[in-house]
Amino acid sequence: MLARRPAAGGAPRAFYAEGMEEFARGASLLWRGFAFWGRRPGLMWLGLLPALLASIVVAAGLVALGFALPGIAEALTPFADEWPEPWATIARVVAATATVAGALVLVVMTFTALTLLIGEPFYERIWAAVEADGGDAPDARGYGFWRSVGDAVSLIGRGLVVAVLSGLLGPVPVVGGLLAGTCALILGGTLLADELSARALAARGLTGRQRRDLMRGHRARVRGFGVVTQLCFLVPGGAIATMPAAVAGSTLLARSLLEDPRSAGSRGPE
Repeated sequence: MLARRPAAGGAPRAFYAEGMEEFARGASLLWRGFAFWGRRPGLMWLGLLPALLASIVVAAGLVALGFALPGIAEALTPFADEWPEPWATIARVVAATATVAGALVLVVMTFTALTLLIGEPFYERIWAAVEADGGDAPDARGYGFWRSVGDAVSLIGRGLVVAVLSGLLGPVPVVGGLLAGTCALILGGTLLADELSARALAARGLTGRQRRDLMRGHRARVRGFGVVTQLCFLVPGGAIATMPAAVAGSTLLARSLLEDPRSAGSRGPE
C-alpha cells in the first residue's frame, strides 16, 4: 500500500496555528499581570501614581495634535488642492488617519518612557514581587537613573521611527489607513514589549543584543503581549490602569522566554 502523503499546505497551516497559539500565549501574560491586583494590591495601587502623572503630560500633547491635525492633513496633501470633491476630502482624511496612527505610537512610547522613568522605584518593587512569586528570582541589581533616562530616550526615538514609517504608508491608495494602523500596532507593540521586559532580562545579565536575539526567536509571543498591551493603552484611561499589570506581565514574559528550551542559545549569565 502506498504511504499517505501529507496534505498540501499542511506545513504552512501548522506554522500559522503555532504562531497564533504563541500570540495568544503572549496576550495571556498581560491578563496574568492583572491578577497581581489580587495578590499585591498595595504595590499595584502605587504603580498607578507615575502613570497618572505621565498621562497628564501626554494628554496635553494629544490636545495640541487635535487642533493641529487639519493643518497637518492639508500640508501632507498639497497635490489635492486642485482635485474635485469628494476626492480632495478623501485624500486628506487618509492623510489624517495615517498621522493619527503614527502619532498614537509616539504617544504610547512617550507615555511608557515617562512612566517608567518617573516610577522607577515603584515598578522595581512590582518587578521584584513578581520574581519572588515565581521563585528562582535573580539578585536585585540597581537599574540606575541614567540607564533609565537612556532607555526612555531610546524608546521615544524608536517610536518616532515607527510613527514616521506608519505615516509614510498612509498615502497608499485604498489600503493606506489600514496599512498604517497595522504597522503602528505591530511594530509599536514589539517596542513596548521590549522596553517593559528590559529590567527582568537585564537582571539576569543579558545584554541588549542578547535580549533582541531572545525576542527574535519568539516574535509571536512577544507581539501578542505587546499588541494587547498597546490596545489597552489606547482605551481612554486604560494606560493608567494597565501600566502596573503591564510591568508584572512583562516580567512573566521575560521568565517564559528564558524558560523555553529553544532559548538556550540566547541566555545570558544568571
